[in-house]
Amino acid sequence: MSLPGSALDPTGHSTSPPPLPRLANAYRALEHGFDAAFGSAGNPLKQLGALGFLLLWLLVASGSILFIVLDTSAAGAYRSIASLADVPWMLGTALRGLHRYAADAFVLVMGLHIVREWLLGRYRHWRRMIWWTGVPLVGLVFVSAVGGFWLNWDRLGQYSVVATAEWLDALPFLAAPLARNFLGDASLSDRLFTLFIFIHIGVPLLAVFGLWFHIQRISLAKVFPPRPLAGSTLAVLLALALALPVHSQGPADLGSLPTTLALDWWLLFIHPLMDATSPTTVWVLLGLAFVLLALPPFLPTATRQAVAVVYPEHCSGCARCFDDCPYSAITMVAHPNGKPGMRLAQVRADLCASCGICAGSCPSSTPFRSAEQLVTGIDMPQWPVHALRRQLVDGLRALPGPMRLVVFGCDQGARGRLDAPDVLHFKLVCAGALPPSFIEYALRAGADAVLVNGCRAGGCAFRLGQRWTEQRLTGEREPHLRQSVPHDRWDVAWTDTGDEPALAAALDALRQRCQPGAHPASEESHR
Repeated sequence: MSLPGSALDPTGHSTSPPPLPRLANAYRALEHGFDAAFGSAGNPLKQLGALGFLLLWLLVASGSILFIVLDTSAAGAYRSIASLADVPWMLGTALRGLHRYAADAFVLVMGLHIVREWLLGRYRHWRRMIWWTGVPLVGLVFVSAVGGFWLNWDRLGQYSVVATAEWLDALPFLAAPLARNFLGDASLSDRLFTLFIFIHIGVPLLAVFGLWFHIQRISLAKVFPPRPLAGSTLAVLLALALALPVHSQGPADLGSLPTTLALDWWLLFIHPLMDATSPTTVWVLLGLAFVLLALPPFLPTATRQAVAVVYPEHCSGCARCFDDCPYSAITMVAHPNGKPGMRLAQVRADLCASCGICAGSCPSSTPFRSAEQLVTGIDMPQWPVHALRRQLVDGLRALPGPMRLVVFGCDQGARGRLDAPDVLHFKLVCAGALPPSFIEYALRAGADAVLVNGCRAGGCAFRLGQRWTEQRLTGEREPHLRQSVPHDRWDVAWTDTGDEPALAAALDALRQRCQPGAHPASEESHR
């Protein structure tokens, strides 16, 4: 028996998002393949943001050491960098290669991160500002990366800086051509070289500041991947640095033009693109690229669901909803009753994801209260907890028996229909919206067993729903499932779209474990 729409929607209308597009499903299938190799929690495709931060820390650490050894003059810069190849045990070579390959990897991870968030539709509603604050970071990353080649001041750096000057000269508002600073056999002035240093060091500081804005609307943002993934990433970068050393390509000579260069296509692709077209064409293409990057949040989307509502007379100020909210949409303020020390949860509508995780975290979401109308400290008005309680009782009464199974299923995960005659299926917008006490309540109300279904580890559509649900059920996080609930009467299945066979298998295993007669199903027997 599968209830119409969302189980928490008393109107019977669906509040769930539409199925993922075909491209998104294909990407999910790719992620599942990586799950098999790395495990769900250590899957690099699910850790792109954290990997980006790791690479940033590597760039900062290696860049700081390189700046110490760099001769910050136009005449001495090349020699100071080239001399790294003479450091014993290839330490200088490893350091230089780590910095370069970390920059390449950062751009790759950044691109994958953008594609992943776009495919999964993570630019709508409360995510709009997160998306928009990420767009200018792309430009800052490339400006910093290109400026890094200039500090070496070899033939590649010379080619890059001259090409950049010619490209900037295409702008109509420049008073004097920049490219004339690099004409003839004149040497580069130390003052201009200081500008190069500022670009490569100052712009990353702006990027770090921008990253702070980018993650402000995300609580518990991961700025470091799991240790095994971090260690393997560092090992791969060091292996590349030693196997394919980064070498200088001869000192810069403004009196001649470079002919043969080993180009870093990840970071310097804009220069050959300009050579193949024109500076104006590149400006137009670049402008179009940033317009397309900023466009997704303007695309038509589904109607925004109502946000969480706080009921002051039932809010104890425990701050569990504040701790569990994935998007920092909840703050704690002074309670309007004026009692000293009393606090009240307050919801920012523009940040609320309507996921219901806060309702699942409220300790007043308990089925053992005698009130006819169950009202909690915080709840979703379109999916009130009292409606779940009413539908749970009515649904169990309607099941013919002799076995009655309840499935609390996350509608973001596996979408298979659990319409067996002995199953009562509740589709929740997120598994984190389920108060753990409802497992016990379902058993007390006549269910033989309960299955909780949510997204795979690391793949929650609302970031933390699967994680908090698992910790609540295992007693690691409040509110937790009471230890008195028989462990053989409930189970979990963490499945994504495409994992419907695994979800069905988990249900069959639970069904076999709880055959009629093994456990009395009456409410009194479970008290």
